[in-house]
Amino acid sequence: MNTKTFSALLLCVSLHTYGAEIAAPQQAASANTETETEMDHTTRQRLSQKINALPVYRQLHSEKPDYDWLIAPQKVKAGIYRTEDGKGIVIANGLLAREFRIFPNLATTDLINHMTGESMLRAVSSEGTVTINGKVWNLGGLDGQSERGYLKTEWLEQMTPLPASFRIEDFETAPLEPAMPWKRSRWALNTKDATGREIVFTLKGCGETEGIRIRLHYAVYDEIPAIRKYMTLDNETGKTVNIDRFQLEYLAFAEGESPSGGDPATFRLPNIHIESDMHCKGSFTELETEITEKWLPDPKYTSQRNYLLQTPCILEVAPPIGPDQSIDPGKTFTSFMVYEMPFDSDDRERKGLFQKRLQRTIAPWTTENPIFMHLTSSNPETVRTAIDQCAETGYEMIILSFGSGADAENISEENLKKFRELVEYGKSKGIELGCYSLLASRWISDEVDVINPKTGKRGGMTFGSSPCLCSQWGEEYFRKIKTFLEKTGMRCLEHDGSYPGDVCASTAHAYHKGLNDSQWNQFRRITELYRWIRSEDIYLNVPDYYFLKGSNKTSIGYREVNWSLPREQQLMHTRQLNYDCTWERIPSSLWSFVPLVEYHGGGAAATLEPLHEHLKEYKTLMFQNYGCGIQACYRGPRLYDTEETREAVTEIIRWYKKYRTILNSDLIHLRRPDAKDWDGLMHVNPQGKEKGLALFFNPLDHEITRTIKIPLYYTGIKGKALVREQEGKKRRYRTDENDCITLEVTLPANGHTWYVFE
Repeated sequence: MNTKTFSALLLCVSLHTYGAEIAAPQQAASANTETETEMDHTTRQRLSQKINALPVYRQLHSEKPDYDWLIAPQKVKAGIYRTEDGKGIVIANGLLAREFRIFPNLATTDLINHMTGESMLRAVSSEGTVTINGKVWNLGGLDGQSERGYLKTEWLEQMTPLPASFRIEDFETAPLEPAMPWKRSRWALNTKDATGREIVFTLKGCGETEGIRIRLHYAVYDEIPAIRKYMTLDNETGKTVNIDRFQLEYLAFAEGESPSGGDPATFRLPNIHIESDMHCKGSFTELETEITEKWLPDPKYTSQRNYLLQTPCILEVAPPIGPDQSIDPGKTFTSFMVYEMPFDSDDRERKGLFQKRLQRTIAPWTTENPIFMHLTSSNPETVRTAIDQCAETGYEMIILSFGSGADAENISEENLKKFRELVEYGKSKGIELGCYSLLASRWISDEVDVINPKTGKRGGMTFGSSPCLCSQWGEEYFRKIKTFLEKTGMRCLEHDGSYPGDVCASTAHAYHKGLNDSQWNQFRRITELYRWIRSEDIYLNVPDYYFLKGSNKTSIGYREVNWSLPREQQLMHTRQLNYDCTWERIPSSLWSFVPLVEYHGGGAAATLEPLHEHLKEYKTLMFQNYGCGIQACYRGPRLYDTEETREAVTEIIRWYKKYRTILNSDLIHLRRPDAKDWDGLMHVNPQGKEKGLALFFNPLDHEITRTIKIPLYYTGIKGKALVREQEGKKRRYRTDENDCITLEVTLPANGHTWYVFE
């Protein structure tokens, strides 16, 4: 490299940053010159005594478990330990461990992925930051590591507390408590709360922050390789303080890769899943709705290979704006939660199984999966007929869909009486009744709607315009929805257009001050409603990613206009959706669509009514969806129109209920639908009676026979497998060295079959 080129690169270092503005806590805190004090003797003695009461952590970094937790999750047990030297604490479960240094201050010194035998961190920093009344303060942390490419344990002895930092004062341990109330009245694949161990570190302020205590809550789980973290702040100062901003997490990860040049946005990131419970972007997947996670460069990591020092290797977890919260004396502020789960490979299927197991564990209500239809009318006679049909065929719920005429914002006694009577009739037949409400993408008024900070007017936001949830209108909306649900006894809310994360520049709305607190306050108001709904055991469909705040189900991710395609195209389109959209999400958390009546155009060619005239397509669509464990919105005024249609619907539902456990279990992707040859999926559940169930489809106009290798690894079956086609006789197969068997599968023209594995 010539001198001219190198000089240009150095110039670029000062001008170029990756992603958002770098907010390194160490850099920010250096401006504060608050006098630091050494840990007092009493505190040191108390901490030492409590640490020494813990068992010693003896698992080596390179020591891997001798089992696969996806097959044997019961072997994963959480614990809280001490380091051998008595200066640190470790939270661990055999799959991962997070190590903390306690003296001279709290700091994470390691995140160990025992599944790969590797340390994931290269440097020590703080546990995050909090900005109080305009000044940035570190949450614990250590300073003095000159080489940030790796960390040697002996270096910790020479490190000192970060300037302007909260200092560790105490800690407590306890069993993990549930994050959300859940009554479990419906069928669910997972009916238990997550278990594990929690440790809470108490950090005290000094000088300007004296009287403020921050508690850092860390939990390690049984059965999954995951850690949870959140923060609480107690104001004991006697005066109001303002939390301008906070970083919940700030960790210096070993880089996924560090090329010498190129676009940092394309660099491989550390192999870990980070997910907070603050999602709000108006979309269906965790990746699309993530707003708190950023991967930033580390300007102090001067020995990295990237010439511009732009390798994304700092994990920052923080709200994108605010929260700008005023905390009165004696009150407590609570942050959102973040979950951290390392992977053990790059295999897409395996990484997806990790994410799905996490979801089932920390949000078990997503495994509820009631069988429902979308009713297009709220006419009492039509509703009663639909209830009767649902009861006869085995359905469990009716949702009065958009366009039905049901208005959940109308809390007049007349309207409440109408739907209360329908709910009671449904209850008498064993059918739950639900309703629909649209929140966002509405234009209310200049005084109510979100104000765009760029224009000072409404419009130009996520859905064009939406009401501000912290306006007085928003307050009234939530009151009306709760009243409607309480007074009618509705058992499901389909909440369309939930809060999409819009900021609001208004200073005239009743429940937020201005721009900086608008996102935090609006998110808190919508999730307070969802938490209440969860506590009332009301099923919650939200076409946005709100699972960790109480929602049960979201859209699989279709474009509505695709349901105006001809029926034969919808068959293939449905299978592609079911295949493509289940890599990281569990089937029970997704809904798809079946247009019994016209939806977005397409006319007679796109719809199934009259049902008896298109019975094959109707039955096939049901088999495809229920076979994948996915509920579809069967949108229309009825489920059947003839006795033959009734028998067909009943047959599918009876089959689904018989195999409900395995059909709601994990999906393994066999071959993607492409209309050129067979396609298929397989459910797996090593803890179930049926340990596998495979679905095979033939898109061709003639019968085919194919020899298909079936991977049984994730079924837990080894050696011998009992296999039957549909309800036929069982045959014994021997698995090969890769835990596979070979099946000869015959598929009828444009038909399907299924196999069970025990």
